[in-house]
Amino acid sequence: MTTLLIVMALMVAIDRLLGRVGAAAEPATATYRRAARARRCADLAARARHREPARLAYLPTDAGWAATAARRRLGVQPIEVASIVGTVEPHKATAFDAHWRPPSFTRGRWTLLYAAFQRGEVLPPIAVYRVGAHHYVRDGHHRASVARVSGAFAIDADVVELS
Repeated sequence: MTTLLIVMALMVAIDRLLGRVGAAAEPATATYRRAARARRCADLAARARHREPARLAYLPTDAGWAATAARRRLGVQPIEVASIVGTVEPHKATAFDAHWRPPSFTRGRWTLLYAAFQRGEVLPPIAVYRVGAHHYVRDGHHRASVARVSGAFAIDADVVELS
Protein backbone atom coordinates (compact mmCIF):
# COMPACT_ATOMS: atom_id res chain seq x y z
CA MET A 1 0.00 0.00 0.00
CA THR A 2 2.83 2.43 0.83
CA THR A 3 4.54 1.69 -2.48
CA LEU A 4 1.31 2.46 -4.33
CA LEU A 5 1.00 5.83 -2.56
CA ILE A 6 4.60 6.69 -3.41
CA VAL A 7 4.10 5.75 -7.05
CA MET A 8 0.90 7.82 -7.23
CA ALA A 9 2.59 10.79 -5.57
CA LEU A 10 5.44 10.52 -8.06
CA MET A 11 3.00 10.38 -10.97
CA VAL A 12 1.15 13.47 -9.71
CA ALA A 13 4.47 15.34 -9.28
CA ILE A 14 5.60 14.39 -12.79
CA ASP A 15 2.21 15.38 -14.22
CA ARG A 16 2.42 18.79 -12.53
CA LEU A 17 5.97 19.28 -13.73
CA LEU A 18 5.00 18.39 -17.30
CA GLY A 19 2.01 20.71 -17.03
CA ARG A 20 4.31 23.58 -16.08
CA VAL A 21 6.67 22.84 -18.94
CA GLY A 22 3.76 22.75 -21.37
CA ALA A 23 2.34 25.97 -19.94
CA ALA A 24 5.72 27.69 -20.33
CA ALA A 25 5.89 26.57 -23.94
CA GLU A 26 2.43 27.97 -24.79
CA PRO A 27 3.47 31.66 -24.92
CA ALA A 28 6.49 30.69 -27.00
CA THR A 29 4.32 28.76 -29.44
CA ALA A 30 1.81 31.60 -29.64
CA THR A 31 4.57 34.14 -30.27
CA TYR A 32 6.10 31.88 -32.93
CA ARG A 33 2.72 31.55 -34.65
CA ARG A 34 2.22 35.34 -34.63
CA ALA A 35 5.69 35.89 -36.11
CA ALA A 36 5.16 33.17 -38.73
CA ARG A 37 1.75 34.62 -39.64
CA ALA A 38 3.20 38.14 -39.95
CA ARG A 39 5.94 36.76 -42.18
CA ARG A 40 3.46 34.97 -44.43
CA CYS A 41 1.31 38.11 -44.70
CA ALA A 42 4.35 40.24 -45.58
CA ASP A 43 5.44 37.68 -48.20
CA LEU A 44 1.96 37.61 -49.74
CA ALA A 45 1.77 41.41 -49.79
CA ALA A 46 5.16 41.62 -51.53
CA ARG A 47 4.13 39.05 -54.12
CA ALA A 48 0.84 40.89 -54.72
CA ARG A 49 2.92 43.96 -55.60
CA HIS A 50 5.08 41.78 -57.87
CA ARG A 51 8.12 42.15 -55.61
CA GLU A 52 10.36 39.67 -53.91
CA PRO A 53 9.79 39.23 -50.17
CA ALA A 54 12.29 41.17 -48.06
CA ARG A 55 15.14 38.94 -46.90
CA LEU A 56 18.17 39.48 -44.71
CA ALA A 57 21.15 41.20 -46.23
CA TYR A 58 23.90 38.76 -47.17
CA LEU A 59 27.58 39.56 -46.62
CA PRO A 60 29.75 37.01 -48.45
CA THR A 61 32.97 36.53 -46.50
CA ASP A 62 34.56 34.11 -48.97
CA ALA A 63 34.69 36.56 -51.89
CA GLY A 64 34.82 40.30 -52.51
CA TRP A 65 36.08 42.95 -50.14
CA ALA A 66 34.93 41.13 -46.97
CA ALA A 67 37.20 38.18 -47.77
CA THR A 68 40.29 40.37 -47.63
CA ALA A 69 39.14 43.00 -45.14
CA ALA A 70 41.20 43.59 -42.03
CA ARG A 71 39.61 42.01 -38.96
CA ARG A 72 39.79 43.43 -35.47
CA ARG A 73 38.36 41.40 -32.59
CA LEU A 74 36.41 43.65 -30.19
CA GLY A 75 35.22 40.93 -27.80
CA VAL A 76 31.83 40.42 -26.24
CA GLN A 77 29.75 43.57 -25.91
CA PRO A 78 26.10 44.59 -26.08
CA ILE A 79 24.91 45.70 -29.52
CA GLU A 80 21.57 47.14 -30.60
CA VAL A 81 19.27 44.50 -32.03
CA ALA A 82 18.13 47.02 -34.68
CA SER A 83 21.72 47.21 -36.00
CA ILE A 84 21.66 43.51 -36.97
CA VAL A 85 20.80 43.69 -40.66
CA GLY A 86 22.07 40.47 -42.15
CA THR A 87 24.05 37.28 -42.13
CA VAL A 88 27.19 35.75 -43.59
CA GLU A 89 25.37 32.49 -44.42
CA PRO A 90 23.52 32.45 -47.76
CA HIS A 91 21.02 29.83 -46.54
CA LYS A 92 20.08 31.93 -43.49
CA ALA A 93 19.67 35.02 -45.69
CA THR A 94 16.78 33.29 -47.46
CA ALA A 95 15.47 31.41 -44.40
CA PHE A 96 14.79 34.46 -42.17
CA ASP A 97 13.03 37.53 -43.48
CA ALA A 98 14.32 41.10 -43.13
CA HIS A 99 12.56 41.47 -39.76
CA TRP A 100 14.20 38.29 -38.41
CA ARG A 101 10.92 36.39 -38.37
CA PRO A 102 11.72 32.66 -38.26
CA PRO A 103 11.26 30.09 -41.02
CA SER A 104 8.77 27.27 -40.48
CA PHE A 105 11.40 24.53 -40.19
CA THR A 106 12.88 26.09 -37.03
CA ARG A 107 9.74 26.09 -34.88
CA GLY A 108 11.06 23.71 -32.21
CA ARG A 109 14.43 25.37 -31.73
CA TRP A 110 12.96 28.88 -31.92
CA THR A 111 10.25 28.22 -29.31
CA LEU A 112 12.77 26.64 -26.90
CA LEU A 113 15.04 29.67 -27.17
CA TYR A 114 12.12 32.06 -26.80
CA ALA A 115 10.92 30.29 -23.65
CA ALA A 116 14.46 30.40 -22.20
CA PHE A 117 14.73 34.11 -23.10
CA GLN A 118 11.39 34.86 -21.42
CA ARG A 119 12.47 33.00 -18.27
CA GLY A 120 15.50 35.27 -18.11
CA GLU A 121 18.04 32.53 -18.74
CA VAL A 122 21.45 33.71 -19.85
CA LEU A 123 21.95 32.72 -23.48
CA PRO A 124 25.39 32.60 -25.09
CA PRO A 125 26.36 35.73 -27.02
CA ILE A 126 25.79 35.73 -30.75
CA ALA A 127 28.80 36.21 -33.05
CA VAL A 128 28.75 39.07 -35.55
CA TYR A 129 30.84 41.00 -38.02
CA ARG A 130 30.58 44.78 -37.66
CA VAL A 131 30.65 46.80 -40.87
CA GLY A 132 30.24 50.47 -40.07
CA ALA A 133 27.12 50.74 -37.91
CA HIS A 134 25.67 47.42 -39.13
CA HIS A 135 26.11 43.87 -37.87
CA TYR A 136 26.01 40.59 -39.79
CA VAL A 137 25.41 37.38 -37.84
CA ARG A 138 28.02 34.62 -38.00
CA ASP A 139 26.46 32.47 -35.27
CA GLY A 140 23.27 32.85 -33.28
CA HIS A 141 20.61 33.47 -35.92
CA HIS A 142 17.81 32.04 -33.77
CA ARG A 143 18.92 34.04 -30.72
CA ALA A 144 18.95 37.20 -32.85
CA SER A 145 15.47 36.35 -34.16
CA VAL A 146 14.11 35.76 -30.64
CA ALA A 147 15.61 39.06 -29.44
CA ARG A 148 14.13 40.96 -32.39
CA VAL A 149 10.67 39.40 -32.13
CA SER A 150 10.70 39.94 -28.34
CA GLY A 151 11.38 43.63 -28.79
CA ALA A 152 14.74 43.54 -26.99
CA PHE A 153 16.85 46.67 -27.37
CA ALA A 154 20.26 45.01 -27.08
CA ILE A 155 21.89 41.59 -27.20
CA ASP A 156 25.37 40.42 -26.20
CA ALA A 157 27.59 39.71 -29.17
CA ASP A 158 31.15 38.62 -29.85
CA VAL A 159 32.07 41.37 -32.31
CA VAL A 160 34.70 41.26 -35.05
CA GLU A 161 35.05 44.53 -36.94
CA LEU A 162 35.74 44.43 -40.69
CA SER A 163 37.53 47.39 -42.24
